[in-house]
Amino acid sequence: MFPWLIFALVAVPLVVIAFVAARRRKVAGEHPAGQDPQGSGLTEQELAEEEAFEAKWREEDKEKYREERLP
Repeated sequence: MFPWLIFALVAVPLVVIAFVAARRRKVAGEHPAGQDPQGSGLTEQELAEEEAFEAKWREEDKEKYREERLP
């Protein structure tokens, strides 16, 4: 019985601590200091161009859908 008690009181917390440390290290590696965590970051102009392209594409898709549905 004592080996199981020692295992539960020593080994299990060590495994939990190792898991938490590895997870923190992974998160820190994904987002180095000085870099925003949301990625490389697009400029305002790139975002505006992307939104304009999506709006244009949606309008063209709506027109194509209307043409297909109503001959």
